[in-house]
Amino acid sequence: MRTVEVLLDEAAELGVREAWRRLADAGLPSQARHRSPTNSPHLTLAACPELTAPIRWELAEVAAALPLPVRFTGLVRFERPTSVLAWALDLDAALAGLHRRVWDAVASDSPPEALNPFHDPARWSPHVTLGRTRRPGAFTGRRVPEMLPTPPLSVQLITLRSYDTETGALEVLEPRI
Repeated sequence: MRTVEVLLDEAAELGVREAWRRLADAGLPSQARHRSPTNSPHLTLAACPELTAPIRWELAEVAAALPLPVRFTGLVRFERPTSVLAWALDLDAALAGLHRRVWDAVASDSPPEALNPFHDPARWSPHVTLGRTRRPGAFTGRRVPEMLPTPPLSVQLITLRSYDTETGALEVLEPRI
């Protein structure tokens, strides 16, 4: 699979990495434990089996729309099928529009059954993962909010990229000039 993600500006990335460090220091699941050089704070917009030429053409237009200002709204937990702790992002019209363009691009040239239903615009919850684990309820009943830094108020989504889950390769998706 190939993900389509956006990276955060430097200040926001540092804030997320600080949250990762604090979770790890407390012995909780944290993205800080993911030692891959490709691991960086990001917002996943969609995933598809491959980035075909038509998909790439549309994504180049999306990349040209960056940077995009967004804001964190607070802490969120998901249980699906892994336990995830994340900072949620405000799904304003600009972010919803960016996401819709990415979804439409990957859906236009991918088998429908290959698309992650959690990325469908009707279900998508924009968030930046702080920690994840296969242990159900790993983040419930704990004083997690008190141990984390306050998320940055303003964030810029700056770079569109793709991650290949089979090869581990990263690719920056450049804007069409």
